[in-house]
Amino acid sequence: MDNLLYSLNASIPVFIVIIAGWFFRQKGMLTEQFVTVANKFNFKVTLPILLFMDISSMNLREVFHWQFVLFCMVATTICFFVTWIFAKRFLSSEMVGSFVQGSFRGSAAVLGVAFMTNIYGDAGLAPLMIIGCVPLYNIYSVIVLTIESNEDKPKQGQIKTALVNICKNPLIIGILLGVIVALLPFQLPDMVNKTLSSFSDMATPLALIAIGAAFEGKKALAKIRPTLVASLIKLVVQPLVFLSIAVWLGFRNQELIAFLIMLGAPSTASSYIMAKNMGNDDVLSASIIVVTTLLSAITITGWLFLLKSLSLIA
Repeated sequence: MDNLLYSLNASIPVFIVIIAGWFFRQKGMLTEQFVTVANKFNFKVTLPILLFMDISSMNLREVFHWQFVLFCMVATTICFFVTWIFAKRFLSSEMVGSFVQGSFRGSAAVLGVAFMTNIYGDAGLAPLMIIGCVPLYNIYSVIVLTIESNEDKPKQGQIKTALVNICKNPLIIGILLGVIVALLPFQLPDMVNKTLSSFSDMATPLALIAIGAAFEGKKALAKIRPTLVASLIKLVVQPLVFLSIAVWLGFRNQELIAFLIMLGAPSTASSYIMAKNMGNDDVLSASIIVVTTLLSAITITGWLFLLKSLSLIA
């Protein structure tokens, strides 16, 4: 019972905030325009600042765990390419890009910090996990959506645009600036830190509210078979395979929590925007987001319960 309560206390508060966003949307307190503006504001301002603050405040020379970051990078890369090979073999071409992105890319930046803070009181290893996977999420997504695009545009021009977009990605810029500041021999002035903290503090709750407000259950019924397969890969197969490997390699506690969120978090809402803007199957992308978000409340709680029962996390 203690293990179950631990798991519920770790996961349910996060999903209650998401449900609150959905509830407020149903009551008309939040609108589609709010969701659009909130997602844009989060993507371009609060989340980059949150990543910058979390990473810049770390003493990377002392706490940088290269084995941990390497595992994040390798696991993300394997998940991406194996899923792409699977999708190319079993799915029609117009579905491949959205299926791959929805299967391997999760809300690591938002939920990673949320879960770590909820369990341990601070971001913990979430920033290092973000360093290891979030840049690859964006790079790999741009690659697969460009190559598998349904639009009749020259691939060379698309790839050039994709490279520019990667360099301009606010999350990647926030991570890189955070690493640079963390390596400097001095700290930012308190005035600057307090100002940036005001923005970073609102990132996680605003993002969770926006996820809930954007939730549209009817879209989950569209293209249900590929949606369910992608959800199974995202929420069950990836955590099962790579958490087992991580345990065998000796990772424990916060490390496993970070891996769980990286591997088993629901598909990120930004994947829909990217799929739609890059000529891919936006309906399938929306369906994967809806179903993984809905089921992750059960699967993440289940994974936490299993890890706690096996005394792998504290």
